[in-house]
Amino acid sequence: MAFESPLFWPAYIKDEVLYVLDETLVPEKLKYISVKNVKGAVDVIRDMKTRAFGQFLVVLNTFLLELNPKGHLVNHLLGVAHQLNHSRPTFPFAEVTGIVTGVAQKAAGNGADVKVAVTKTVQGFLGVIRTRRLQRVQDIALAMNDGDRILTHCNVSGELAMAASLAAAAGKHVKFFATETRPYFQGAKLTVWELQEAKATVTLVADNAVGSLMAEGFVNKVIIGSDRSAANGDIANKIGSYQIAVLAKEFGIPLIALTQPSRGVAKGTDMPIEIRDADEFLVFKGKKLFGPKAQGFYPGFDVVPHQLITKAIEIHAGL
Repeated sequence: MAFESPLFWPAYIKDEVLYVLDETLVPEKLKYISVKNVKGAVDVIRDMKTRAFGQFLVVLNTFLLELNPKGHLVNHLLGVAHQLNHSRPTFPFAEVTGIVTGVAQKAAGNGADVKVAVTKTVQGFLGVIRTRRLQRVQDIALAMNDGDRILTHCNVSGELAMAASLAAAAGKHVKFFATETRPYFQGAKLTVWELQEAKATVTLVADNAVGSLMAEGFVNKVIIGSDRSAANGDIANKIGSYQIAVLAKEFGIPLIALTQPSRGVAKGTDMPIEIRDADEFLVFKGKKLFGPKAQGFYPGFDVVPHQLITKAIEIHAGL
């Protein structure tokens, strides 16, 4: 499996257009959305067309799309950052955009070419991430043992599938259980597809089957991603991660979290949790699934305290 596949690199720029894999259509269709400005970038993030690592790529590449404004470049880039930062509240976009705008302001203050400085910074950042993401995939593969039965929740943007390929090449026989991950079904649509593409053995399970799987010994390890980390090691991940972590602790099953450096908050309870529109799970194809007066509550994430995390495999994303 090539590391340049959409599993590993779901967004890229070509001919001044950002192409973003529409993850809501996978696996039925592999379609890329054309993004030409910051509004388009905010739309694909806010509408969950891309998430996790894809969001990160979109945020960085959006600055490359916005380097030819009609007005003052630095002020324009600050406006771009503001829009991106407010697209989804839980993901720490400001920690990423702040690096880029800081470079732009410093270049302007020194009389340097802002466009060149920003381009060099973003491209350098993407190159570093490429290398360090490959390193983390290798670390994940090393954490997999022959005979492991691994439960995963939501989706970690191709990394688990790549690691599964490396583990198999090393002669390790690993089985996976993927939760459906309601209401967007990232586990059913993305994780299962990715692992199948990697020729791995994967079984889809209902979100509420996790306790039974663990009690009956079907699972001996859990690997999940994270959308944000706190300085004390707490993480925020797709809603449902917390209850899985509690169950893993109860049954003595190690939980591995794939994290990123994010020191903007001290602890998990300081993280803003995004509350999505309840219609995202009450309505399907324009039709309300339940009673006309049914109400819903859909937090997009929950917090896993560091005490429930056995091991964190961090991607070192800094320049």
